[in-house]
Formats: sequence, C-alpha cells, structure tokens
Amino acid sequence: MYKLHGALASPYSMKMRAILRYRRIPHVWSQGPATRAAQAYMKAPVIPVLEYPEGHFTNDSTPLIHDLEARHLERSIVPEDPAQAFIAHLIEDFADEWLTKAMFGYRWLEAVDQDQMSHWLAFDLFQGGGLVQIEGFANAFRDRQVGRMALVGCARDNFPLIEASTRRVLAALEAHVTTCHWLFGTCPSLAEFGIYGQISQLGVDPTAQGMMRRDYPYTYRWLAHVDDASGVEGEWVPGWSTAVEAILSEAGRVYVPFLRANEAAYIAGEGSFRIKVDGLPYEQGTFGYQVKCLNALRRRHADLPPEVRTEVDALLVRSNCLALFA
Repeated sequence: MYKLHGALASPYSMKMRAILRYRRIPHVWSQGPATRAAQAYMKAPVIPVLEYPEGHFTNDSTPLIHDLEARHLERSIVPEDPAQAFIAHLIEDFADEWLTKAMFGYRWLEAVDQDQMSHWLAFDLFQGGGLVQIEGFANAFRDRQVGRMALVGCARDNFPLIEASTRRVLAALEAHVTTCHWLFGTCPSLAEFGIYGQISQLGVDPTAQGMMRRDYPYTYRWLAHVDDASGVEGEWVPGWSTAVEAILSEAGRVYVPFLRANEAAYIAGEGSFRIKVDGLPYEQGTFGYQVKCLNALRRRHADLPPEVRTEVDALLVRSNCLALFA
C-alpha cells in the first residue's frame, strides 16, 4: 500500500491523487501532521511525498508518474502511440511549469483569496489545535507567499499575460469536454492530470472559482470527473483533437519564449529575465529547474524514431513549439 502525503491546496498533490485513483493503485491519502513528517525525508521538502510499500519516500510528480508506469502496467496514462505520448508529456510540462502561475497568482494577488486560502491551508495542516495556532500560521504563511510573488513570476504586472493565457486554455477545454471529455481518446492521459492539478485550485479559490463557474462552467464541473476517474474504461484514439492543438498553440505562444528566455538567462548567469507576448510584459527570476525540464523534453524529442519525429514536428510547427527543439 502506497501512502500519498499531500494537501488539498497543493496542485501537484491533487494531480498525483487523481492519477492513483484512476490507475486503481492501492493507496492511502495522508495530509496534515503526517505530511509534515514525510517531508523530513526529502532533500527538497515539497509535496506531495509518495511513501512506497517498501518504506522509501520520493517527491516530484513527473518522475513519480514514470516510476509508477514502470511498476504498474495496468491503466497506463501514457498514450500507446509514441507521437501522442510525446505531446502528452509536453502538455503536462506546460501545465506544471506555466499554468501553475495562474494558480499562484489567483491565490495570492487579491485580499479575498489570500485570506481564505491562508486560513484554509492552516486548518488543513493542523487539523485542530485551536484558532490561535491556525490564525497565527495563516498570517505568517500569507505574508511569506505574497512576498514570493515577484520571484516566481506572479507579480501584478505579469498577471494580465498569465490570465489571458489561462483563459485561452480554459476556453479550449470548455469547447472540448462537452463532446470528447478526454484529449487523446476515451480515457485520460498525463496531460489531463497535469492540467487538472493546477486548475483544481482555480475551482476552489474565490476569485478564480467565480470566474470558472461564470465563464467555463463545464470545465469547472469536469474537474470533479478527473478527480476520481477510477470508473472510466476507455481507449486511445489516433489523431489530434482540436483541444490538443489549441493547448499546444498556447504553449507555443507563451511557454516557448518563457523557457528559451529562462535558459538564456541561466546560461548567462543572470538572475532574472523578461519577455513580452502580445504586447504584455512578463518578468521573473531565473530557475535552474525549468532548464532541467526543458532538457528533459529535448531528450525525449531526440529519442523519437525518425518517422514519429516527423509527425510530431509537423504538429510542433503548426503550434509554434518546434523552436524548443531546433
């Protein structure tokens, strides 16, 4: 039995819980004090932390997905077609590293969201202990998160681009989920779970929830379907849905210049970088982890068989994503 140590307000925790549920991998969902204890086993104390049946602990959702794929063959979330598998990985990475900025921005920019979510996070963490402890932690945690906004690229000046980008992804999903539900057939892939992890939080935080319920009601409801898809029985369907192409085009619009600018700044030893998309500015601190993500995508692309790479590259050209791999 696995134990997934996470939190309801953690997008990556919700992503991994949904994957374990869909794949019907026996597990226990753990949060609160037990999660804090599990973090002590990790070099980087971030959640979720997966405690294996053998007793070791690991975190970072994408490597966890691949390790579980190797250990459990049933109900894979990686499409059988290698071209679709590559695109699903790319969309998951886009969600993990770009859509997360919407989650962070909606949560910590406005007072109404700061107040609710800091108190809810404290409530979830302590599971008791009294209001004095909960409110004391909530206030300190809110101040810390708000203070990190510029570092992670969620300053108010950046948010018009982040919000416009997020709305384009939500619009693509809204047009898709009422007809096809999933992106690569009749069952979910790691792409959906990556997207779900981030927008699961938009479906909770006051400002973002109101926006989703008003403007993207079926995508808002879709979140509940992804959260527990253990009853879904489906198959992969060849080809590219309109939603996949639209989401990839959004990655080409914002994520490609973001990754390339971050990489250039990292190589040059610069502490920050800036880009402009559609006339909207974006600036943040340079992150080595996102260089690591980019290199992983490039290795995956280089490993594609030539005929598969030809198919993938045709889609990457249409979506303005090929520059990542040139």
